[in-house]
Amino acid sequence: MTLDQATLATLKEKLVAEKSRLESELGRFASATGAEGSYETRMGDMGTDEDENASEVEEYVDNLGLEQNLEAQLKDVHDALAKMEAGTYGVCEATGQPIDTDRLMAYPAARTAL
Repeated sequence: MTLDQATLATLKEKLVAEKSRLESELGRFASATGAEGSYETRMGDMGTDEDENASEVEEYVDNLGLEQNLEAQLKDVHDALAKMEAGTYGVCEATGQPIDTDRLMAYPAARTAL
């Protein structure tokens, strides 16, 4: 199964929109490091109140986990876009078989057919 140009264009649109969404979400609490898809969670300003500091540290720790998750999703999107450019998009990384179009429409950054 080969994806037609119209389907590829639709999937690329979805990937670009998802890339933008992920970068925007990451930008709310992290700063880009300069490396593609890499961010660093910002620590809030520490004050003199222990309770406020504890809340800021807790938020920082929560954001670290969120950053890792969003960066992993962003990496999948970058990889999918690179595969489109290379002409290898839509192929299962585990089996080498084509990924079903319905699966790609639901999750355009899918790496496997499963």
